[in-house]
Amino acid sequence: MPRASTLSPPGRTTYRHGDLRRVLLEAGIELARGGGPDAVVLREATRRAGVAPNAAYRHFASRQALLQAVRGAALSAVAQAMQAELAALPEGLPPDVFARASVRAVGTGYLKFAQSETGLFRTAFAATGPSESDGSKPGDSGPHPFALLGAALDRLVTAGLMPPERRPGAELLAWSAVHGLAMLVIDGPLGASVGPRMREVGQRLLDMVEKGL
Repeated sequence: MPRASTLSPPGRTTYRHGDLRRVLLEAGIELARGGGPDAVVLREATRRAGVAPNAAYRHFASRQALLQAVRGAALSAVAQAMQAELAALPEGLPPDVFARASVRAVGTGYLKFAQSETGLFRTAFAATGPSESDGSKPGDSGPHPFALLGAALDRLVTAGLMPPERRPGAELLAWSAVHGLAMLVIDGPLGASVGPRMREVGQRLLDMVEKGL
């Protein structure tokens, strides 16, 4: 008989208060990472968490509730990718150079995430309710990607690179262009031709967006 010290601990069958919600959310995130928003199914998340389906309803009343939580986490992940590009900018840049670089950084981070985390990207921008269709709802933590883009455009105005009268609604135009390229590559006809050259084509698109603003 093996010694007690060599035995594996028994599987966990209960969770401390709050733990189950986190475990279910993590399972939902992994489902989204692998298959996008359609893959986020409450029953499968409970199976991965190792609990009975009824146990999940105290934390997520429906599949839609879990999807909304996963979407919030995915939005935060997109924002973190954009912030990483901003953080990589050299220090001490002149205001006008920094303003231009900021717009390029947030766009670059957005496109990189779309290609490297396709499932989460699809989930981040999946429609889960009419109140979220304008992209204004914040992520699970930290700023929304839309807010990061808006801040970058504000820097263009402050640096004198964009007339103030052109600022209202500019983020909608910039976002539409960059998001359109991302979707045409990951879910559309440009995957084979543009996908391998995403960085090059993305930078040309960002040039066009900046000049158009």
